[in-house]
Amino acid sequence: MPLTNASDRVLDLRSLVNDLVSEGLMKQEDANVLLGSPRNREQAQMHPLAYIASQGFEDPARPGKVLDGERLTHWLSKSAGLPVVHIDPLKVDVPRVTEIMSYAFAKRHGILCVDVTSEEVVVACTQPFVTGWEPQLEHVARRPVKRVLANPADIERHTVEFYTLARSVNRASSGSGGSVATNFEQLVDLGSLSDDPEANDQHIVKIVDWLLQYAYDQRASDIHLEPRREVGRVRFRIDGVLHHVYELPANVAVAVTSRFKVLARMNIAEKRKPQDGRIKTRRSDDSEVELRLSTLPTAFGEKMVLRIFDPDVLLRSFTDLGLVGDDYQRWRNMLDRPNGIVLVTGPTGSGKTTTLYSSLRQIATDEVNVSTIEDPIEMVEEHFNQTQVHHKIGLDFAAGIRTLMRQDPDVIMVGEIRDLETAQMAVQAALTGHLVLSTVHTNDAPSTVARLLDLGIPSYLINATLLGVMAQRLVRTLCPHCKEVGEISAADWEQLVAPWKVARPQKIYRPVGCLECRDTGYLGRQGLYEILLLSETVKDKVGDGGSLQELRRQAMREGMRTLRLSGAQKVAAGLTTLEEVMRVAPPPERER
Repeated sequence: MPLTNASDRVLDLRSLVNDLVSEGLMKQEDANVLLGSPRNREQAQMHPLAYIASQGFEDPARPGKVLDGERLTHWLSKSAGLPVVHIDPLKVDVPRVTEIMSYAFAKRHGILCVDVTSEEVVVACTQPFVTGWEPQLEHVARRPVKRVLANPADIERHTVEFYTLARSVNRASSGSGGSVATNFEQLVDLGSLSDDPEANDQHIVKIVDWLLQYAYDQRASDIHLEPRREVGRVRFRIDGVLHHVYELPANVAVAVTSRFKVLARMNIAEKRKPQDGRIKTRRSDDSEVELRLSTLPTAFGEKMVLRIFDPDVLLRSFTDLGLVGDDYQRWRNMLDRPNGIVLVTGPTGSGKTTTLYSSLRQIATDEVNVSTIEDPIEMVEEHFNQTQVHHKIGLDFAAGIRTLMRQDPDVIMVGEIRDLETAQMAVQAALTGHLVLSTVHTNDAPSTVARLLDLGIPSYLINATLLGVMAQRLVRTLCPHCKEVGEISAADWEQLVAPWKVARPQKIYRPVGCLECRDTGYLGRQGLYEILLLSETVKDKVGDGGSLQELRRQAMREGMRTLRLSGAQKVAAGLTTLEEVMRVAPPPERER
């Protein structure tokens, strides 16, 4: 084809379209529309591939799919003989790649450095047949250049983002940086003046704005700002796994933390004790997002974690959460009861809050008064009456429940039962005709009964009020765009489903990795659930002082599926993998 013999020339729209038609990647009528339509100034400045992709034409070789930028880039790579790279910002060392060339040089030639090693500089380009810039860059970098091809839209977007961020960080850290707060190993330079950036400095504001928007784009659930001896690390938790994102100069990291504290109306001057706060922001699509902030003094300064709460979780169905079949019926039956206690248990980050909020949202109708007492309020929901715990004025969980009982509630949600007084008030609320939902930190559902006994609640009150317990974990779900059929050995399957005898599935899936899932093979998460209902026989075990093992065995005889068996069902359904279930669910010895 004409492009294979081309050299040192700029891609031309008409030539590209003709080549696409000749190779069956574009219909002739689409080509006629494309070439016959006038382009405005903005469209005329677009890269030819980006302009073709923006039209949304159907790909004749892939019925039902459009001719997008990635498809066109891979097609061009075969003609140009260059490998294709997908620019993943999480894997790019932004400070290092932006030092290789200036922003003006990158924009002028439509290129972007994506990796720097001791042997070479990897540069993504949009014009594979223009190489005049290579000698100059090799002279500056003092190493050879390896050219790769990337989606023009990605190069344009990330070039702006990378250089804007790098420029803001450099200008914010241009001072002497003589004062990094509360670093136990801080080295003081005598005679130097502190020139740390302020929290409201325009460059710090830009860094914070970029950080939040970047976290939203990457579907992060948490942002970690971690001080170290000379830098501040930024990490995102995505689908339950932490990813390193960026390293900020120490003084810039302190200013970024201060900026977040300003936005959350926290005490900026207080760095010696933990603080909590919250921020409500908007994403690029104008949807609202709430963030809960927590600070903690560490050896190298103040560490901050921002937990991102998407209000859309309140609109998710139980199916979206992974609660289906018998588990859904058991959970729904508990919620439909007029009074009693329903508990959700699991470690931090296991989705307890999402489950409770989603359940309350479906309960909270015009005929039902739902009131909560939380520490802190995770997400503000207009359908609930939400109260924040305030220990300084004596408003704790127990006092909050006591007050709520005089507010004519139908359903009470308690953030957490962590002491005897709170547990006693929850029992009293249930005995007086209220449905009480709360959380407890235990390993599994049967252990929750032992936990209540350990707190000091008599077994007869547990039997009179506790409706059931649901333990849960979150597993990453396989990416539907790239998962492939895999195999599972009989030994691995037996280990997963023990002590049950469950037939090994004929087909399971394994992770592969693609653009949609950032080459991880996983996209999103769902819950594993273990639901214990307090039937009469289970209550007999509790009243007789039976052991935890006896209680667990009785619950399993009555249909309770352990977390691993719940995970096995999702493995058999092709939703996740054995490794994911084994990673998050308790080991078999806890289940027997």
